[in-house]
Amino acid sequence: MELDEWLGKLADELEIDDVTLDTDSLHTLLDLARDAAHQVDRPAAPLTCFLVGVAVGRGASLGATAATATSLALSSE
Repeated sequence: MELDEWLGKLADELEIDDVTLDTDSLHTLLDLARDAAHQVDRPAAPLTCFLVGVAVGRGASLGATAATATSLALSSE
């Protein structure tokens, strides 16, 4: 299954059809996951994205929140 198809199906199933991930958002999240996995620990990748998602759901911007998390991950070496 293609990534776009998977994300569309998941959004439908979770009843969050109003959420769309544009190319910039996808790259932001994938870069964040990479940095958390490599700089902290592999399990940190999905958990970091989850916490960033919670913050975004509460009104924070994805870019600013991901930048904060990335900065923290990169400083944890």
